[in-house]
Amino acid sequence: MPPAPQRITLPLVLVLMGVSGSGKTTVAKLIADRLDWAFEEGDALHPPANVAKMAAGHPLDDDDRAPWLAKVADWIDARRAAGQSGVITCSALKRKYRALIDRRGEGVEFVYLHGSRDLIAARLATRQGHFMPSSLLASQFETLEEPATDEPVIRVEIDGTPEAIADAVLAALGLAA
Repeated sequence: MPPAPQRITLPLVLVLMGVSGSGKTTVAKLIADRLDWAFEEGDALHPPANVAKMAAGHPLDDDDRAPWLAKVADWIDARRAAGQSGVITCSALKRKYRALIDRRGEGVEFVYLHGSRDLIAARLATRQGHFMPSSLLASQFETLEEPATDEPVIRVEIDGTPEAIADAVLAALGLAA
């Protein structure tokens, strides 16, 4: 049974989060298109040094992630300040990262795209054209701190189609479109 719809206040920024290969970009684009909200690919906000490091097969550390997370938070703040809703992707693997991203403490909802390591590894094995190699999946799961119940989060299983996942997110928010 899907979770009961939440009461939300607009404007709202959704942060599609999870490990690499969980479907953040695909699902986020579907949601943004359905709601006619602004969309940002969080990976596009990474400094070139981060992209190069990951492309070389090296995981990022907290120092590497800090300027990127600040840009994600800035994008969210800009939407909120303009009174606009939006959707952004960001792995947001640790609680402290999510706290930085949600630095205002309101108007942000994390959508945790949850799936098994085997399912996500299978997806990564077929993904092409992305700088993040599948060899870094283990480090992503090691870093992941699943969101707690006191965080603004909706947990959605990713074993369905992207369209079904987007439907589940929108239903959980009471925004079926």
